[in-house]
Amino acid sequence: VAYKNVVSNGLVLDKNGVKMSKRLGNVIDPFKTMDTYGADALRWYMMSNSAPWDNLKFDVNGVVESRNKFFGTLFNTYKFFAQYANVDQYQYDPEKTQDPTERRRLDRWICSKLNTVERDFHEFMTDYDCTPACRLLEDFVLNDLSNWYVRLSRRIFWKSNMSPEKQAAYDTLFECLLSVSKMMSSVAPHFGDWLFQSLTQDNQAFTESSVHLTVFDQQLAYRNPELEQNMDYAQRISSLALSLR
Repeated sequence: VAYKNVVSNGLVLDKNGVKMSKRLGNVIDPFKTMDTYGADALRWYMMSNSAPWDNLKFDVNGVVESRNKFFGTLFNTYKFFAQYANVDQYQYDPEKTQDPTERRRLDRWICSKLNTVERDFHEFMTDYDCTPACRLLEDFVLNDLSNWYVRLSRRIFWKSNMSPEKQAAYDTLFECLLSVSKMMSSVAPHFGDWLFQSLTQDNQAFTESSVHLTVFDQQLAYRNPELEQNMDYAQRISSLALSLR
């Protein structure tokens, strides 16, 4: 059997919902778009915007937004990690990582959130429903990982000594970035592989040379739904307070 499932694409329309044609002059050159913004950004925009089998209103500004927001934020999150990890000469060792239940509260929350995202992402992709899967991962990176975990953990990474708390924070951020590289690689294969290789190069614990040679599985068998719910309340209260201000 050559294949078991087929995803049939819908029409790609212009941003106003009109069918593209040379006569109307509303045709977008896909090769020029990929050269300008990157194949991964283009693919991520099209997959996360609407289901592939639905008609898509294509807007170049949406590709720019995907590149700047999702990929830009993820790149900056990795850059933050790499900057301090190089200073502290940190290297991830799966044999010496703390159990998630023993880490600080914020670490436990993001570990639990990561496992929830992995579970839901796997379910969506198993059903070939890539649009909610992409949106789920995008929200995790933009909101939970970057805007909350990294922002609230900066003081830990700024400490001069490598305390057990700081070591656990490094391990937690590394595990999150590694898992994101695996999840995103099916839609953004180039960036996902770059992120994976940047994290694992010169680390003897990883034998795979590419993210596409790895098996997608959960990094941490840990979930705390109550903690996730409490943090969700805190996030919404904070957002409401900021909107009032």
